[in-house]
Amino acid sequence: MSPNRDAHGLGDLELRVLLAVLHCGDDAYGVTVLREIKSRTGKVLSRGAVYVTLERLEKKGLLTSRLGDPTSVRGGRAKRLFAVKPAGMRTLRQSLSEIARLQAGLEPVLSKS
Repeated sequence: MSPNRDAHGLGDLELRVLLAVLHCGDDAYGVTVLREIKSRTGKVLSRGAVYVTLERLEKKGLLTSRLGDPTSVRGGRAKRLFAVKPAGMRTLRQSLSEIARLQAGLEPVLSKS
């Protein structure tokens, strides 16, 4: 994947996951991302869908990951922690800007029941 990849390939779930990773900060791993999406949107996603999306975003060069310290709560296993890379921030900004431009002027239509 090109490091200059733009938002044209960013899907809805990818957008949600990137935003959730930002909200989670240093504690962004699969379960916290899943919880963040549910708490902010009410959407219940499968754990597998979130993990596959995290891996896909990392392969696209939009996220980076590292292993945290092993914990006894996890049976000595380490969490895989994610962070948004600069390319991910650029793609996210571009995608959100495109959405805002598409939404502009639709407020009266969107506010109707």
